[in-house]
This record gives sequence, structure tokens and C-alpha cells, in this order.
Amino acid sequence: MVTPSTPFTPTLPFAPARPTLNAETTSRLVTELAPRVLAVTRAVLGRGHSDVDDAYQQGILELIRALPSFRGDCEPIHFASRIAARTALTIARRSRAAFSRRDDGADVDRIPVETHAEEEVEQKRRMDLLRDLLARIPEEQAETLTLRVMLGWSLPEVAAATGVPLNTVRSRVRLAKNALRAVVEADPVLVEELDRRRRCNRSKES
Repeated sequence: MVTPSTPFTPTLPFAPARPTLNAETTSRLVTELAPRVLAVTRAVLGRGHSDVDDAYQQGILELIRALPSFRGDCEPIHFASRIAARTALTIARRSRAAFSRRDDGADVDRIPVETHAEEEVEQKRRMDLLRDLLARIPEEQAETLTLRVMLGWSLPEVAAATGVPLNTVRSRVRLAKNALRAVVEADPVLVEELDRRRRCNRSKES
């Protein structure tokens, strides 16, 4: 799970200072933040996704474009992580739409079978399913749930990074969960998948 790390940018003792972004500072920030952009991209799309490299490059470009608007309201690493998450989610939506056009009967259960332990395979199935679901719900809700669940951020960290009140974050998380439930209930394939997992979990516990 990707989690925010200790920031590297110093701040003044009384109020956060807006960074002075000349070419040298921008280059240094991008170099420092690039590993986080890659980590978030992989977390959102999955390491094996065919668009990871393109999403990473696009995330870096979006970060460079967005840096002049950075006001220091959150840590730079949170700022970069949010941009990377939004970029990856956009690409995931585009990829899913293209796949749906190629194969309207696509089954979310169809994933590569690798020679991993059973627990690792099941974890991959869960993450693939979550990624597919996030591509189906409203963008703000998907972004908030990605930061909260997939990246493991606290509610205050999500609020600071997205620039919205804490109660708004709570509301978006709740709406996202409701939206995911509605998507699942409307899709017989997903209902069957979740039922299969419940039966599998019960058999393991017995």
C-alpha cells in the first residue's frame, strides 16, 4: 500500500510559504517527486497494466503543468500524489471504455493466472475488481476513495490534498461506497463474483 512519506520541503514557522518555482526548483521538485508519481500510478492501475508507463509520463507532465498553481496548502508529496492518482484514474477510464468497445461481453473475472501463492492471486483479483469499479463511478468520488483506500491516506490528508473541507471528504467517501454498491448490484457478473468470494471465504473458515 502506498502511504505519504515525510515531506522534504521546509516551511516557515508561522505559515506555509508558497514555493518560488524557477526552472531549477521545478527540476529539483520533479526529480524528488517522480518516484512517488510512479508508485501511485502503479498502485492505481496495477503494475501489470499496459498503460503504466504512459500514465507515469503523463503524470509527470501534469505535475510540471500544475506546479505553478501549488500554494503550499498541503505537502508537495501529497500534491504530486493527487495529480498522479487523477491522471491514472483518467487513463483507467479511457482504457476500460476502449476495452468495452472491443468486447461488450468482457468478464471482470478474466485475469491472468500466474504461479503465485493462492493468497497473492486472490489479492490481485480483489485489486483488479476495485480498479474496475473505480473506473465506473463519478470522478470526484473515485479520486477520494483512491486516496483514502488505495493509498491509505487519513481523512485530513485527503482534505488537505484536495482542498475541500473534512466533512466533504467524509461525504464523498460515503457516496463513493454507495456508488460502488449500486454498480455491483446492477451487474450480474459482479454479483456472482462477490458471491463466489463469500463462499470461498466461508469454506476457508470452516
